[in-house]
Amino acid sequence: EEAAPAQAELPLAEPAEDRTPSPAAEAAVSAPESAEPTPAPACAPATVIIDKPLRSGQQVYARGADLIVLAVVSFGAEVIADGSIHVYAPLRGRAIAGAQGDTQARIFAACMEPQLVSIAGTWRTTEAGLPPEVAGKPAQVRLDGDKLLFEPLKF
Repeated sequence: EEAAPAQAELPLAEPAEDRTPSPAAEAAVSAPESAEPTPAPACAPATVIIDKPLRSGQQVYARGADLIVLAVVSFGAEVIADGSIHVYAPLRGRAIAGAQGDTQARIFAACMEPQLVSIAGTWRTTEAGLPPEVAGKPAQVRLDGDKLLFEPLKF
């Protein structure tokens, strides 16, 4: 199994002289052989931040993380995240959130103009256009059952 990027950095933060886990920590980690594995404690989700424009043909994948883009996602560019996608600029390319099946993932854009949006495998192209209340405006896309909903963001 792959560790989330934030988890991979944790051992570096431990003091070098004290790497032996306490008996309480060992007890919390160990489980009977017949028991199902227990999920890791919830921690803040990892986040990937991109601060440069993405041009046609470029692709960014935030594996196991949310993706924040602080510049334009041009027509022909693709942003993919296992979590949610936030674009604080025009979103004109393709946005694929919940790439590993997270149905709670969302796509947010300061200027919604995508070629394609997808959440957990449910996708829609926008060749026919978007509803006027979200086209070119701050908006979000979320999954409701098997339907993608485009909603304006109200400030």
